[in-house]
Amino acid sequence: MAQQEPPSPETVVILGTATPGGGFPLFGAALVDAVREVDAPLIIQTKNTKGSTENVPLLQASGLDIALVQGEVAGEALSDAGRVHGRLWIVAAMYSTPGLFVTRADSACRAIPDLCGKPVAFGARGSGLVLLARAVLGGIGLDCERDFQAIYLDCAGDGPAMVIDGRVVALWGGGTGWPGFAAVAKSSAGARFIAPDAHEIARIRVMYPFLKPLTLPAGSYAGQHAPIASVGSWSLILARDDLEDALAYRLARALHRAEAGLAHRLPQARETTAANTVAAAPRIELVHPGVLRYLREIGLLA
Repeated sequence: MAQQEPPSPETVVILGTATPGGGFPLFGAALVDAVREVDAPLIIQTKNTKGSTENVPLLQASGLDIALVQGEVAGEALSDAGRVHGRLWIVAAMYSTPGLFVTRADSACRAIPDLCGKPVAFGARGSGLVLLARAVLGGIGLDCERDFQAIYLDCAGDGPAMVIDGRVVALWGGGTGWPGFAAVAKSSAGARFIAPDAHEIARIRVMYPFLKPLTLPAGSYAGQHAPIASVGSWSLILARDDLEDALAYRLARALHRAEAGLAHRLPQARETTAANTVAAAPRIELVHPGVLRYLREIGLLA
C-alpha cells in the first residue's frame, strides 16, 4: 500500500489586498478558494488595505505575511534602496498589467491628448495603478494634476459609475478582468479603451525602460474585439522578510498546485504560474529562498 503524506498542520497566513471594488480583492478571493482546494489546512485570510503603497510598509512592519503589490511599487520595494527600509521577497507573479483608460463608447475622446483638461479618475489613492498612470503619462510629457482634472477615489469600486453617468470622462486602470473596466464594458453605455499609440509607447520606454510592452488580448472585455497594445508591469505577491522558509515553500507548492483552479476562477489569474514567477522576477535572488527550493524541485531552476 502506498504511503500517504502526513496531514499538513493548520497555518494561517494574512494576505493584504486593496480597497473593495478593485482587482486585488477579486484576486485575493480567488486565491483563497483555489488554495483551499489543494491545501485546506493552509488558511489564507485576506485583509483589505489602501492598496500597494500601504501593503509594502505593512509587510516591512510584519503587519502582513504576504501582500499583493502592483509592479511599480514592487520594483521600488525590491530595489537596493527599497530593501534598506525592510527587505521583502517575491513569492509569486500575479499577472501582467497593461495600463489604459476606459471611456463611454459614445465619448468623443479617442486618444490620450483628447482627455487633457477633462475630469479623469485615476483610481484609489493608495493603488499602484496611480503610479503606473504617472509613469505612462510622464513618459509622453503629461502630468496627472497639471494636465487633467485628476480625481482620486477612496474606493476603487466608485470609478465605473462615474464614467457611466458622466462625472468623469475616463477611468484609468489595467490588465485583463479588471473590475472597473468590466463594469463599464457591460453597462448600457458600453466602453472604448484608450492606450498610448506606438509613438507614445516608444517615448515612454525611453524614459521608463522598466515598463514593458504589454498587450490586452482581444475579448478581454465586452465589445473589445481587437488586441490593444500598451505598456505596464507585473504585479507580484510579496512576503515579509522573516517569513519562514518552510511556509514560503508550502505557499509556492500550494500556488503551483492551484494554478488550474485559479485560472478557472479568474481569467487574469491564468498568468499566476510558477514559470511566470521565474520570468517576472527582476533578479532571481529576489525570490524567497523557500520558494526557490520549490522551483528547483519542479525543474524550473537549475
